[in-house]
Amino acid sequence: MKSSVDEIRRRFDADVERFSNLTTGQSATVDAPLAMSLVAAAAATVSPEARHVLDVGCGAGNYTLKLLEHLPGLDATLLDLSRPMLDRAAERVGAATAGRVTAVQADVRGAAFPAGSFDVILAAAVLHHLRTGAEWEAVFGAFFRWLRPGGSVWVFDLVSSPLPAVQALMWRHYGEYLTALKDGAYRDAVLAYVEKEDTPRPLGYQLDLLTRVGFRDPEVLHKHLCFAAFGAVKP
Repeated sequence: MKSSVDEIRRRFDADVERFSNLTTGQSATVDAPLAMSLVAAAAATVSPEARHVLDVGCGAGNYTLKLLEHLPGLDATLLDLSRPMLDRAAERVGAATAGRVTAVQADVRGAAFPAGSFDVILAAAVLHHLRTGAEWEAVFGAFFRWLRPGGSVWVFDLVSSPLPAVQALMWRHYGEYLTALKDGAYRDAVLAYVEKEDTPRPLGYQLDLLTRVGFRDPEVLHKHLCFAAFGAVKP
């Protein structure tokens, strides 16, 4: 059985300090600082007139903070399961922008915003918690509705491979990365909670789904092993 929403929320409630570091907040994620920089720069380049960003699974607010380096003064809506994470994110983002900051404690699967509310949607290390194909389709469809025309969505996440041999290869190299980062016990702990919590989908599946719900020009910014940064634009 995979972790429940409440179990995932409790784990993140207890991990605010780690996720409050722009450089090392997601050290278990390969190329996290590079991906964050690429996502922020791409969002700012594609949507230079953006006024409002939605950060889905915002954690402690790192991705919005990085985007504000390119697009200062944005209004920011922060969405997360964890109230402690939201409180920290709102504090940090509020200190970095003159815009309005709104914190919403909710699961993205149950969130509701008016159509055309946002210019940019960020979703970092959160979509791998989606379970069924219907949930993936509903969430990507919601992203499309929530964006204004010309707006863009940018994702950085764990991805799987549709090829079992390649999946095993990626997993082996990811394990080696985790061991080099700390040690074998850390590798085992990370791989155990990924197995318990996460249900990632292949990058190709997600790019195709973006197109199917209406986005155009899906773009892969970066892929390294089982992590990818990508996005698309709403016509």
